[in-house]
Amino acid sequence: MAIPQIIEEACHEAEIYHNAGIDGLIIENMHDIPYTFSVGPEVCASMTAVCAAVRGICPSLPLGVQILSAANSSAVAVALASGMDFIRAEGYVFSHVADEGLLNGCAGDLLRYRKQIQAEHVQIFTDIKKKHSSHALTSDVSIVETARAAEFFLSDGLIITGTATGVQADPVELRDVAGSVRLPVLIGSGVTHDNVEHYLDASAMIIGSHFKRGGVWANAVDPESVKKFMGKGEQLQWLHVWMMSCNYAVTCLQISR
Repeated sequence: MAIPQIIEEACHEAEIYHNAGIDGLIIENMHDIPYTFSVGPEVCASMTAVCAAVRGICPSLPLGVQILSAANSSAVAVALASGMDFIRAEGYVFSHVADEGLLNGCAGDLLRYRKQIQAEHVQIFTDIKKKHSSHALTSDVSIVETARAAEFFLSDGLIITGTATGVQADPVELRDVAGSVRLPVLIGSGVTHDNVEHYLDASAMIIGSHFKRGGVWANAVDPESVKKFMGKGEQLQWLHVWMMSCNYAVTCLQISR
């Protein structure tokens, strides 16, 4: 898919979400399979172009970016160049084995880089116990200890997920982590119209798969699913901030669609 077409579709999806009343968007190169830790300059350039275009049609909406896989410094640079407000970072503290390979903690280098390029206004929301990963290396470290370590290393917010994309997070983990740190705690996978009541203590929810046709992350956005979910939010009178995920292919390396 050519970059102009990717930009057009990403903007179209952003408009659907924005018109439905969501409170924020994350732009992510999720179709860029297989992921690699070593993203090239073409990825950063493409992500910057798409993010800037979405910012142009959503000038006041909180916007974020994630670059797979764990290209956190690149995401900060893209956020700075395109006017994004935050990034979603993987592998912030401790080490684990992801499906892309061994991923080590990056907090020290990442925050120093953010300061170096004068992007300290770009917030960093960090996954803890990253999905699609083995945590045998840190099996003696609880999720609460991981959360406290991320807080100590100056994360701006924490993200709790299930074991994979679309798999619901453990509400008990949400309760335990939220009660142990002073940071915002977000739910990052598996939220649906039917289980959202289990996550009302979260500071925010990142929703991708549930908003796609058939509940499959790779499909197009289903406006009716978005509308139904947001309608339930109005019924429950949620007071939380919601951040919905665009989850659209945004690089020139897309080979899976």
